[in-house]
Order: sequence, then structure tokens, then C-alpha cells
Amino acid sequence: MALLGKPSSTAPHLGDRSSFLGARTPPEVETMAKYLQDLQHDVFRKILKAVVGALEGKDCKESVKNICENGCLSEEQLSYIIAGLYTLLKEALRLPISTLKPDVFKEDLKELRIPEDFIVDLANILFGNRRQVLETAAINQGTRLPSVEDLRWRVDVAISTSSLARALQPSILMQLKLSDGTSCRFEVPVAKFQELRYNVALLLKEMNDLEKRSILKIKD
Repeated sequence: MALLGKPSSTAPHLGDRSSFLGARTPPEVETMAKYLQDLQHDVFRKILKAVVGALEGKDCKESVKNICENGCLSEEQLSYIIAGLYTLLKEALRLPISTLKPDVFKEDLKELRIPEDFIVDLANILFGNRRQVLETAAINQGTRLPSVEDLRWRVDVAISTSSLARALQPSILMQLKLSDGTSCRFEVPVAKFQELRYNVALLLKEMNDLEKRSILKIKD
């Protein structure tokens, strides 16, 4: 994809890194970018305000209806722009500010041929005072599984058992207390525990190796 103008000296070229949207740009974002080319700036700001409100958990049906009744966009065009902006902002909010820098974010949007004025508005939302509200709303609206609050374990050896194979074989009794108040108790054979320990260590090593790759390094 061709660049618009000369890349900023402070932002890395996309040939050396991945866009914050991933290796493949979501189709709704690509379609949105096409419809933004001839869109009036004041209309874009109204749409952006509605999308940000939706991300904050507000009911924005009336705002969207008013934009549609304005007549500057068809219902289909408006739906594409809203879907694209919603996806773009959601993907950007997944990354902490320490990882996604403003200049890198702007450079990625230039690659999509999004107008400069619109890029400034999007950057102000993501890196301004509104970000904390959006992050809090995303956490509250997200689906979360219970977390582990307490873990207790002990080694047990079965002296009397109906299975000779398990006689005098140690096992690990574990009890988990979850954040939703429930408790889980289960038994883990030593061999399976060692297998779990090995796989966790292997996963941590692979994550460490992945972080060392240049494409994932944080660049100022």
C-alpha cells in the first residue's frame, strides 16, 4: 500500500512493523476509509461522537437517526462508517499507551488514506482525557471469567485403594477459591502436575522469545 507523503522520522515505516490493527486490516475499516474521502468534517465529528458514546455504553440511536436524516449520507454509507470507526477505536483501546504511540497511530491511519483532520480528531479521543472513560467502560462491559483468589494444596498418598496401580502413589490435592465465591477441589497425579509445570515453563519461554522479535519491540 502506498504512503501518502514522506514517513515521519519519529514513526517507523510499516515495512518494519505491524499496524496496530494487525497483519490484515479489518474489512470494515478499509470500507470506512473509502467513504471518509468526501465526507464533511462536521459530519465526521457527529458520527465520531456517536461512536464514542456507544463505546461508553450510551444509547446513541437518536444521534445516529439525526445524522441519517441530514441527508448527506445514505443509511448504508453511515452504517459502514460507524462499523469501521467502532472497530478501529476498539482495536486501538486494546493496546496501552506505552505500546501504541500517537505518532505511530497517526502513521497507520495515513496508510489507510484517512484525511488528516479526521486523524487528529481520532488521536485526540485515544490519547486525550476521554481515554480513561473509554477504558473503564470497556472493562465494565467486557465478559470476564472469575479469577483465582486463593490456592491451597497438599500431597496425599493413598494407602488403601481399590486400584493396585494407585496404591502408595502420591497425588496432589488442590483447592481453588474463585472471585465469585465458588470453590473447586480436584486431585492431580504427580505425573500430570509435572507435565503441567513443564508446559507452563515452555509457554513462558515462547512468550519471552516472541517479545524479543523486532516486530513487537516498543519504539519511541
